[in-house]
Amino acid sequence: MLRLLLALLLTLAAGLAAPGLAGAQGAMTAVKAKDLVRARLVAESEALVPGRTVTLGLHMAMKPGWHVYWRNPGDSGLPPEMAWRLPEGFTVGPVQWPVPERIPVQTLMNFGYEGAVTLLVPLAVPESARAGETVRLSGTLSYLVCEEICIPGSAELSLDLPVAASAEPASGQAALFARARAALPEALPEAAPGSYRTTRAGDRLVLHLDRPGLAGVTEAAFFPYAEGALDNAAPQDLAVDAAGLHLTLTPGDAKVAPEALAGVLALTEDGTRKAYALGPEPAPAPTAAAAIPAAPETPPAPAEEETLTLWSAAGLALIGGLLLNLMPCVFPVLSIKVLSLVRQAGESATRVRLHGLAYTAGVLASFLGLAGLLIALKAGGAGIGWGFQLQSPVVVALLAYGLFAMGLSLSGAVHLGGGIVGLGDGLTRRAGYQGSFFTGVLATLVATPCTAPFMGAAVGFALTQSPLAALTVFASLGLGLALPFLGLTLVPQALRLLPRPGAWMDVLKGALAFPVYATVAWLVWVLAQQVGPNGLLAGLTGLVLVALAAWAWERARGAGRLGTGFGRVAAVAALAAALGLVAILDGDRAAARTALAQGEEAFTQARLDALRAEGRTVFVDMTAAWCITCQVNERTVLAREGVQAAFRGGQVVYLKGDWTNQNPEITRLLEHHGRSGVPLYLVYRGQGEAQVLPQILTEGIVLAAIGQKDVAAAQ
Repeated sequence: MLRLLLALLLTLAAGLAAPGLAGAQGAMTAVKAKDLVRARLVAESEALVPGRTVTLGLHMAMKPGWHVYWRNPGDSGLPPEMAWRLPEGFTVGPVQWPVPERIPVQTLMNFGYEGAVTLLVPLAVPESARAGETVRLSGTLSYLVCEEICIPGSAELSLDLPVAASAEPASGQAALFARARAALPEALPEAAPGSYRTTRAGDRLVLHLDRPGLAGVTEAAFFPYAEGALDNAAPQDLAVDAAGLHLTLTPGDAKVAPEALAGVLALTEDGTRKAYALGPEPAPAPTAAAAIPAAPETPPAPAEEETLTLWSAAGLALIGGLLLNLMPCVFPVLSIKVLSLVRQAGESATRVRLHGLAYTAGVLASFLGLAGLLIALKAGGAGIGWGFQLQSPVVVALLAYGLFAMGLSLSGAVHLGGGIVGLGDGLTRRAGYQGSFFTGVLATLVATPCTAPFMGAAVGFALTQSPLAALTVFASLGLGLALPFLGLTLVPQALRLLPRPGAWMDVLKGALAFPVYATVAWLVWVLAQQVGPNGLLAGLTGLVLVALAAWAWERARGAGRLGTGFGRVAAVAALAAALGLVAILDGDRAAARTALAQGEEAFTQARLDALRAEGRTVFVDMTAAWCITCQVNERTVLAREGVQAAFRGGQVVYLKGDWTNQNPEITRLLEHHGRSGVPLYLVYRGQGEAQVLPQILTEGIVLAAIGQKDVAAAQ
């Protein structure tokens, strides 16, 4: 049975590594991004004029068959982004995006550009610019170029322009800028300002362009600004009548309200393509449009924290790791390990210390392994963060299987040897240390859904640093998690405080199975948020097969050579069938569906931008079904009547972002605030910057942040 548990752990490790291997396949290919995309920075004028605005162009030419992405990439991908390095006083405005094409990739629908594209960017020249000097405009253009595989790339672009009292158009660039402007969407004609509207038709949306004379339109496509607003791959059904055009769309995960739907409508009319911008454009992300001084690049610091150094971040990570021991997701595993420590209390001090060191090694190896995979995937362009492995239903199911097997052992349904965590009969003393090591691995895996205080800033900082610095911070986090148990084993006097071994241990051992089963129940609930009915049935059937494998293994003990062989073959077959069912899960992925209570709205960047433009107060709750800290905050603080009444009475809009499955919009907002995982709580008041709240909420903190100080003071 030990081999069965080890198989589960190895399969779990394979599930964690699979996304990384897929990304590595693209990264290791002989094709390089620079061979697929030729990028250059061009200007519309020969010179810069003080106090004037000049248009720059980010021109990208792709190899045939390859594409880059629009501002909303669709079902996958990332848009190009320029990190500018400009002299003091020079500023760039938002990118002007040409109309994209619909690019189908298997069952997905992406929005992007093939062939070549020019992104126009306005550059404001300060009055202080002196005629006669030469100015260097430069930056790093990052992009993702895709065919059947995707390869992240970057290009260092620069352009030297003189400052003059007047400027002529740049020679040779007029045609390029003319084509770029012709590719931009137009505003609706002023004669018909109210001609665009969206209505509901059952579970679909209908976009109406109420303009007569559109009988020549043969094709139409709508590109929403907000990611997740529509089911991008669903058909967009076109109908044209005397009143105008009607395009039926399928809403996506965000369940956007009809009146909030905004984007670009592209039409093919009498063989000519036209496009109109409908609704307000979302405000650009500050990191994408803001200029930075021409100086060595430094990673962004978290907006809500003082600037961290490597050692201060490592210190915060150590404290956060210590506090992880108090989180409910870690309790079942640690309680089992403490029980094993009681059994080992009578052993030599050297052996007990080695158990503590083995457990610590398991924790550190797991933290560094997960961190290394996370760093590699982010370097490959993936939009993920801490806890990313739990966004995979395969990993969630495998973790549930492993914990279920452990619970069956604690309940006595299967005999896993004399050790508390199951070491097997006849194993050597070294195998006991392996048991402590794998307990550390399991403690790490079940700790990742939790975010303790101080962790968010430290992990967010780590992921903006070099790999060595990042791994140092994650090692500090793991050391903090392991430190309490390690301290007990290193101080023999502390072991004397523990009760003596006895029959009570068997009773406690059985009792500890129930928090493990509770963790399994929670993981099944998480799985239910990620997959459809068929996937959930496969996951539950897998649990039954794990129980069957344990039963067959236990029945084989003492049944003679033939019976032992048959029982073990049956156990392995049942376990293999359980693992085989895991393959169904990714094929039955469901949209993330965090329940929205009355008064809550699903988060989209477009909706947030619109509310801020109106000057509204907005509370943003970034959560996930697998984040226990999030669930505790929601039930003990955010659901309280006092907070709900303040939301209603204070005219506060509550936006909830669900990160149970990957969501690029949420990932970008997390990264903008120096975070790599949930929970993240933001309060916007008017058009000012967000206030970042602590990860552990109280009613008073929330009420004070949304401007209900009198109510908060009374709490």
